[in-house]
Amino acid sequence: MHIGEAAKRSGVPAKTIRYYETIGLIAPTRRTAAGYRIYDDQAVHTLQFIQRARSLGFPVKQVGELLGLWRDRDRKSADVKALARAQIEEIDRRIAELREMRGTLEHLAARCHGDERPECPILADLAGESAGGDDGDRAEPAGARHHDPAVS
Repeated sequence: MHIGEAAKRSGVPAKTIRYYETIGLIAPTRRTAAGYRIYDDQAVHTLQFIQRARSLGFPVKQVGELLGLWRDRDRKSADVKALARAQIEEIDRRIAELREMRGTLEHLAARCHGDERPECPILADLAGESAGGDDGDRAEPAGARHHDPAVS
């Protein structure tokens, strides 16, 4: 099948399939005399594997490691689990970072009057300025930690 059909069946855009081939994540495919790439069912299955791993947030490098383990029938499941645990830690780190960003934005939005006045603690914070308002509130520095029970 041509790349368009492989893309449709795998859920991976044709441009991304070409990229994966360029970086060696998938093997180069056969080509027709006219230079069109030809994919078989195994290539589509590999692309589906990659797509699923990427949807779980694995970076390309770790996807390559997972592919190697998937293909290695003598693998140790402990090696696969270690990659999954490392990805869980990375997801937890990103969640904490997102909660911190949310808290900072919540704090800044609560201090913005949202009226016709030009003073805005949100823009002041983005510009690295103090956001003195008529009530003396100052925006906390970007990245300041806030606990928001709604996201715990």
